[in-house]
Amino acid sequence: MNILINTSSMTPIYEQIADQIKQLIKSEVLKPNDPLPSVRTFAKDYKISALTVKKAYDVLDEEGFIHTIHGKGSYVAQISINVVQEEQQKILESELEEWIQKAIRLGFSQEDLETMFNLLMEEKYDKS
Repeated sequence: MNILINTSSMTPIYEQIADQIKQLIKSEVLKPNDPLPSVRTFAKDYKISALTVKKAYDVLDEEGFIHTIHGKGSYVAQISINVVQEEQQKILESELEEWIQKAIRLGFSQEDLETMFNLLMEEKYDKS
């Protein structure tokens, strides 16, 4: 498992770890029941705090991507399509929120945004 940690990024390290492990699971590089490195091993290998790794694993566990068995370790969970869709929806909602905030700063009204969105949707779906 190869994780890239950017210490100069504004994204917290635990989020970088969690996001990259999620991507490895979604792309099936990591398969259900594959073991993850122990918190201590991961922290040692990447020269980061064990608490940071623990936080990343806790996030992954909470979101259903891994399951942890006390004293045994953490393993890739058998994820359902619903978990993946929820994750993708959260990403899209975040991006839409940024887009809406930018449009508001630029002075666009809600009606302007709805019109723009509907036109773009029609254009994209007519091409499909």
